[in-house]
Amino acid sequence: MQFRKILITCLSVWMLVAYSIPMQNAQAETQVQTQAEEEMTTSISTISMTEARSMKVKFDFGEKVPLEDIEWTFGGKALEEWRAYDSNTKGYNGDPLITFAESPAYAGDSTVVEATLEFGLLYGTDNLAPRSIRVLYPDMIGTYDLSVMNKNTEEVLSKPITYNVYDEYLTYDQLKPELDRITEEANAKNGRFIEYKSLGQSYEGRDIHFITLAKNKKAVDKYLNQTLPEALENPASLLKKIEDGTIGDYQVPIWFNNIHPDEVEGVDAQVELFRKFSQEEEITFNVVNEQGEEEEITLNVTDALEHVIFLFNFTHNPDGRVHNTRANINGFDLNRDNAYQTQQESVVVTEEIAKWSPLSFLDMHGYVSDFLIEPCTPPHNPNFEFDLLIDNMLEQAHSMGQAGTANSDYDSYAIPYLDYENGWDDMTPAYTAIYSMLHGSLGHTIEVPGLNQQSLYAMVHAGLGATDFVLENKDELFSQQLEVFKRGVEGEDNRAVDQHLVNQQGEAIGRDRGDNENFFPDYYVLPMHDLQKNKKEAAEMVDYLIRNGVKVEQTTSKVEVDGVTYPEGTYIVPMKQAKRGFANAVLYQGDDISDWDNMYDAIVVNFPDLRGFTIEEIRTPDAFAGVGAEVKEAVYPTTEIAENKGHYVVKNVNNDAIKAVNELLKAGKEVGVATADGNGYGKGDYVIKRNDLLAIKDSYYLEVVALDRKANVEELPAAPKVAVAGSGVSRFVLQQLGFEITSVEEADVIVDDTGRFDAANVSVGKSYIGIGGRALSSVQQSGLLEGFSFERTNFYHEGLLKSVINTDSFLTSGYGAEEILYNTTGSWITGVPENAEVLAKVTDAEDYFVAGWWPGKEQVKGQVLALTTTVEESGANVTLFANDLVFRAHTEHSYRLLGNAILLDNVQEKEKGKGKEKGKKKN
Repeated sequence: MQFRKILITCLSVWMLVAYSIPMQNAQAETQVQTQAEEEMTTSISTISMTEARSMKVKFDFGEKVPLEDIEWTFGGKALEEWRAYDSNTKGYNGDPLITFAESPAYAGDSTVVEATLEFGLLYGTDNLAPRSIRVLYPDMIGTYDLSVMNKNTEEVLSKPITYNVYDEYLTYDQLKPELDRITEEANAKNGRFIEYKSLGQSYEGRDIHFITLAKNKKAVDKYLNQTLPEALENPASLLKKIEDGTIGDYQVPIWFNNIHPDEVEGVDAQVELFRKFSQEEEITFNVVNEQGEEEEITLNVTDALEHVIFLFNFTHNPDGRVHNTRANINGFDLNRDNAYQTQQESVVVTEEIAKWSPLSFLDMHGYVSDFLIEPCTPPHNPNFEFDLLIDNMLEQAHSMGQAGTANSDYDSYAIPYLDYENGWDDMTPAYTAIYSMLHGSLGHTIEVPGLNQQSLYAMVHAGLGATDFVLENKDELFSQQLEVFKRGVEGEDNRAVDQHLVNQQGEAIGRDRGDNENFFPDYYVLPMHDLQKNKKEAAEMVDYLIRNGVKVEQTTSKVEVDGVTYPEGTYIVPMKQAKRGFANAVLYQGDDISDWDNMYDAIVVNFPDLRGFTIEEIRTPDAFAGVGAEVKEAVYPTTEIAENKGHYVVKNVNNDAIKAVNELLKAGKEVGVATADGNGYGKGDYVIKRNDLLAIKDSYYLEVVALDRKANVEELPAAPKVAVAGSGVSRFVLQQLGFEITSVEEADVIVDDTGRFDAANVSVGKSYIGIGGRALSSVQQSGLLEGFSFERTNFYHEGLLKSVINTDSFLTSGYGAEEILYNTTGSWITGVPENAEVLAKVTDAEDYFVAGWWPGKEQVKGQVLALTTTVEESGANVTLFANDLVFRAHTEHSYRLLGNAILLDNVQEKEKGKGKEKGKKKN
């Protein structure tokens, strides 16, 4: 009987927990209850880490137990053991956390005990935003039993209490069940159209939850299959329909987004907005008008769904929500990856954004004390139609700020465009909101001030304010987006943009047109014949553009343009199209904005130079008219073996060559390297047996020629073991290239892009590859390399630099005598050790600087960017690059410099040894 009573009680506890906001990581074993839960009641069942709360408690043992014989515990710990976190001692041993605001007392002559507990702030603040706190609080989230025990009888009364960041906070595991529950309740209430799908999975296999909320499915289908296609293909037609009132009913999308999941309000505010828009008939909230007075606004949701479609991407980075990190599991900040799209989470989200081309895009972030709402400071990306976007972006920002402040404790907000001079720019499309602007969206990053309940209120109401703004101005806003598309379709370079493109002094400089009348070319051409230096990268660019909503065509016949003959099958990007701004933003060389004092982040995108494929600008109108057919996907080149030989040379001209060699070495196959030029190949190309090549050729695109001089081949040693002493990005790139990653102790080669050089490792024969200014600094400080020195302007400066390459080195195999290299730590080498081999230098020509933000850049002109040398005592090689080989996994053209330095480490050492022996004999 006692067992049954305990079982029933435990089941009742489970049901209460399941139907309250479910929490994870219970902190203590629940004490067995010996009385029904109804015998203890509390005025609240959730306490908050960001808000001090009082809780009235009542319980009844059925007799008047001496109060001193009642033991109070929370989560199995005595109340006095609960202490606030002390930042000095780094422990939970500060002030008492749980105290009695009203001491326990009997209510009159009854046996009911009443008391009021006061729960303080666990971290001494209502703002958990500081990183030092953000890494701590997840462990404290949970469900705890508040218990009282009659020490005389050991009878226990308990009540489960939720301990949360704030009331609405959800862990990732709670997110989907909560969305399902909201959907089920909404379906029962009103039958609005709600469609859930996973956009894809994170690297750890978690779903990226996405919900579409609309009036009905017909509204969604009409937008995606009629309204948007017409907007992109014939925007002038839709504009006329709006002007003359014949457009009829139509809906436009509002997209809510979160990409940094440890900026937690961005997830939870979306859940609250989804709840409101899916279930409620009317939503009433306050705004602060221009006179500083509060006024009430009521949204009729049924009416709103006649005009808008709501899109919720609850978090772009589900693994980050689980681990409470800004970055994904590979160490990438995804809000720097929306242009590059090297991470699979970014690929699927940006594809969906391009598919919808939302009218309004809100990316929910924290934490900036100003309660920041974009638009941004200059410099602005010249590929925006900024004059069409800015006025309504400002108005929408005010609508968000006025609603956010009226419904929270915050009394002000900041708009960088109006309130900052610089340093919060929208030059790079790496950020999600800025990426959306290239699709004609009113794109806003919103930064709430703190991690707490008030920020959640501010964020929810910012979303409501933006929605109200769209509803009040839908026709005007959609007309503005159509004008963006119309300029693209008609190839118009409107000079109204120029006034918004200014220098640091605020002087209008406009788009950099050079000697051209139009900033945008008529076409970009991606040749796929002999003019193309990397056919696979070119094909990947075609798929990238298509995935991002850009129209790509392929020639159906041979055509000659400006004296160049392009064969059938040449890829062309006609720039008279709605998304021409996005296409140009990733294909043009970029701008030199070095006159600016401050920039928020790196601004160079330039896929052709950074990924190493050939692209050509065509400025002849209608040059490919009638010979282009739209393609839906790229056709990739394949490995071709023309002759029947025993050995072949795989030319070291793309990253697949590195990947293929690593696969063979791991399988124990023999791989050689050419030590001299041959017929159609060069020093540093790889030599592979026919059968081994046949086994892997379909997995890679390899440029292959027959081996003609077997005598000039050096066998590579076993697969090298590589340690990463640097960033997660280095690890990701090396894994992409197929290298075996191991510990420093077991490694043959150490790769470092953060400045963790340890001379002791080199002294025992481990080669070192240092990338970027911080690595150069750590090597210089070690004093290991006599004569080595470097200089820098600032580690945050970046630039694309025309460079001269030493093509006689193994480490530069596959590169031309002139290349464009990327530097993102503002550094260069000033002192070259004796016997070191210089690999690359910045050209001393006047046009050495291609694009970027590098105040003081003139100092790098003509300077050394890379060198390699051998430490005689240990035989280890030290190879140093001032240029960045792995930056955000976007600099793929530079990967082979890294791959060569690893794979050919022993070969270059032997060659240097041979050179010394020849020198001795000559002497």
